[in-house]
Amino acid sequence: MTPTRTRISLPGAEVSLCEWTPTHESGSPLLLLHGGGADSAELSWGGIGPQLAAAGHRVLAPDHPGFGRSPRPEWRLTQERLVQYVGELVDALRLSDYAVAGLSLGGGLTVGHLLDRPGQARAAALLGCYGLMPRLADGPLGALTHFSTFLLLRSGLLSAMTRSYARNATAMEKGLADLVRDPEARTPGLVDAVLAEAATGTGLATFGEWQRDQVRWNRLRTVYTDRLPSVHTPTLLVHGDRDSGVPLDRIRTAARLLPDARLVVVPGAGHWVQRDRPDVVTAALLEHLDGRADA
Repeated sequence: MTPTRTRISLPGAEVSLCEWTPTHESGSPLLLLHGGGADSAELSWGGIGPQLAAAGHRVLAPDHPGFGRSPRPEWRLTQERLVQYVGELVDALRLSDYAVAGLSLGGGLTVGHLLDRPGQARAAALLGCYGLMPRLADGPLGALTHFSTFLLLRSGLLSAMTRSYARNATAMEKGLADLVRDPEARTPGLVDAVLAEAATGTGLATFGEWQRDQVRWNRLRTVYTDRLPSVHTPTLLVHGDRDSGVPLDRIRTAARLLPDARLVVVPGAGHWVQRDRPDVVTAALLEHLDGRADA
């Protein structure tokens, strides 16, 4: 099922929105927020959007400002401004009784939205969520890894390395192997789509701007962990046990801190968990959403 595309005007930004429309709408609308880098609404959610719509949910997935088919916004890319954009999008779409879910950067935006507008979303889901750890890496070398990344960002070397990597199909395929662990899920079509997004879109540059806002020399600027106990929205956490970017222990801690949370660990899956195991993720989301409808 190909999504329909609409253009949404927001303060200082134009957003391209994908929508998968159910034949009979019987569930809550679901807002899906994609991750960073060479990601977009269709890349992250094209594999599960049709199934969620077939189950009765109106599925809405924006290309964040500066990603996919959405042009760069007039405002500076910060976590706070992106969280504000999510709220503006909810208002523009006139969503009520809705659920929100996000991957990685989108997961962090989901948490930020729940904190910014408490009680507004009826349910939430976090996949490989950003904003739950103080540095980019844990372990004995975590501080060094973080500081090295900070230097690469500030020098511009990381951007140059990313651009070079994005033009190399072999390098891209190897990089995707860390995000999507199942070789059968890491199809040539997916590799080509990510390469095309990296080559033609502004997502990598936009993501770099956001990274420079977030990565300080010794820590990440946004860490939501201490505020999780104030999030009373029923929240599903879905995490691959082979996610090398966000340690599973951090997600387990978040699940304990959230007052109403359920954790689904996906065996063998990496960071792009819905690409790795769309069957598991779709089933978990529908169980979570249907459960909230019955509650």
